[in-house]
Amino acid sequence: MKKSVAVVIATGLLLAGCSSSKSSPKAGAGSSSTPTSSSATSASGSVPGATGPVKVAYAASLANLMEHDLGPAYDKATGGDFQGNAAGSTQLVSEIKGKVKQADVFISASTDANTGLIGDANGGWETWYATFATAPLVIAYNPNSKFAADIKSKPWNQVITESGFKMGSTDPKLDPKGKLAAQALTKDNLPASAVQVFPEEQLVGRLQSGQLDAGFFYSSEAAELNIPTVPLGDIHLQATYTVSVLNKAPDADAGVAFVQFLLGDAGKALMTKHGLQLQPIKVTGTAGSVPAPLQSLLNAG
Repeated sequence: MKKSVAVVIATGLLLAGCSSSKSSPKAGAGSSSTPTSSSATSASGSVPGATGPVKVAYAASLANLMEHDLGPAYDKATGGDFQGNAAGSTQLVSEIKGKVKQADVFISASTDANTGLIGDANGGWETWYATFATAPLVIAYNPNSKFAADIKSKPWNQVITESGFKMGSTDPKLDPKGKLAAQALTKDNLPASAVQVFPEEQLVGRLQSGQLDAGFFYSSEAAELNIPTVPLGDIHLQATYTVSVLNKAPDADAGVAFVQFLLGDAGKALMTKHGLQLQPIKVTGTAGSVPAPLQSLLNAG
């Protein structure tokens, strides 16, 4: 197993502040353990013309951002072809390792997911990843629920135990958000049975349709859909978003181009629009493994 060291690259603040798919032609072949590209990017995040379709496996909490804004904007800016696959981050790790799904880029909501791809024992899918944004865990509720007044005026851990209250979460075995929700329940000595478990990509729809009174969500998901929320009191848990170009990417150059766009000015503006709290980029992995075309962007001041 390769020995990994943490490489922390301080870039200054980017800004103040886990399944759906898009049908497209199959990505071209060609990959390497340290992807490179013939086109360079500037520190401001300009993006070279895309080399082909890019397959992005991403945390489903980012579905609205990816499918409605960032993916189309990437296609328009680069002439590329964004192909998204959304699911819980842990589920995506299993699909990547099991070769069920191909991906050039992996975007997760937890660094724990990335550790499942690093090292020979995990197939050597990653040797680095960059954290770039966070989103606090909150309780989002249906304003038409008969419990809405209680949710706004009483402690959340009391309301979800009321008779008839329907609380939703994702599966902690498949999704970091579900894992965080389980931690919140444990901290307040609440049983796991206090919530109903659903796939991440179904949770919003069930809440909006009235099948659920409330659910555990990230603040960014609720903000972009104008769903009211309440905090978890003194419990502070959050998603930490990461991105990496996979070592066995079908098209590593396309993956590099997508990351350049994601972490460039246009991508940052779209992420802020969707409620993500952008953070100084922190790159973790084997020294020197970050693709050369990304080095200037990650080191940009």
